Amino acid sequence: MRDSKRIRTTIGAGTAALGLLVLSACVSGGDGDDKNGAGYEEITIAVPSWAGAQANAAVAQHLLEKELNVRVRTEEMNAGDSWDGMNDGTVHAVLEDWRGEREREKKYIDDKKTVVEGGDLGVTGHIGWFVPRYYADENPEITDWKNLNKHAKDFKSEFLGPDKSFTSNDTHLIKNLELNLTIKPTKGEAGLLKEIEAKYAAREPFLTYWWEPHWKNLDLDLVEVKLPDYAEGCNKPKKFTDCAYANTPLQKYFNADFEENGGDAAEFLKNFRWSTQQQNEVAKMIEGDGLPPAEAAAKWTAANTDVWRKWLPKS
Repeated sequence: MRDSKRIRTTIGAGTAALGLLVLSACVSGGDGDDKNGAGYEEITIAVPSWAGAQANAAVAQHLLEKELNVRVRTEEMNAGDSWDGMNDGTVHAVLEDWRGEREREKKYIDDKKTVVEGGDLGVTGHIGWFVPRYYADENPEITDWKNLNKHAKDFKSEFLGPDKSFTSNDTHLIKNLELNLTIKPTKGEAGLLKEIEAKYAAREPFLTYWWEPHWKNLDLDLVEVKLPDYAEGCNKPKKFTDCAYANTPLQKYFNADFEENGGDAAEFLKNFRWSTQQQNEVAKMIEGDGLPPAEAAAKWTAANTDVWRKWLPKS
């Protein structure tokens, strides 16, 4: 998850719940090796703290190292720190940004020109409020926010909220929509998921902040509560937010010098684009099946050559 983040973080700022990856790509230094990272002996990729971001980074690192002979360092960090890192050159790439750092975007892209856009990841992020289907089936009107106060007692007026580092408008939504809810904060993606899974297993009613894409959506059957429709400007300034979260096409960003002088490594990362389903497949291997990220990436790439071959620079 990172205005959020995401949007998904701010679902983006602060320390992201399951793993923001900053991509630092390095050229491996063997005799006679081509410098596929061009002017960079090493490159660094920043990784948010959620599984989808870890999946991006793991697959990118695997292919950069195995196919392009580029050394890569990945570092988990929150969205704000990753933007600062791209500005000062200690981070070369962010592969999943939820557009939660608008002030930094303007400062570093428009004003200082130290960061550049890297293109669309191919995945659309969405944050919302969700209840379990077993509860919605028994209480169909719960899927309209106007009925939340009537049913608040069912979940003890508790709203499962995200880590403070995620993009979240929930405090303002609750106030401005006059809802009888109290946010129960959680620590990271893992903390929120633990709360959800415990209540889901016990078939208890609950209302939670949640998002797509997420590998766990392959296992959990959650139903979104319809908030007032999103319209441009309805969440600005943030304290006046009274609408749903926007859908956010997730973006890549690069340090400007790396984008210009990073050779094949930079071109590969520009070309890196996959679907929500593909990201979830790798994220589920990492979080659901317990595979190390490198092993999950190797397994996925072995079975999806037709997908990633298109990302390689043209010779």
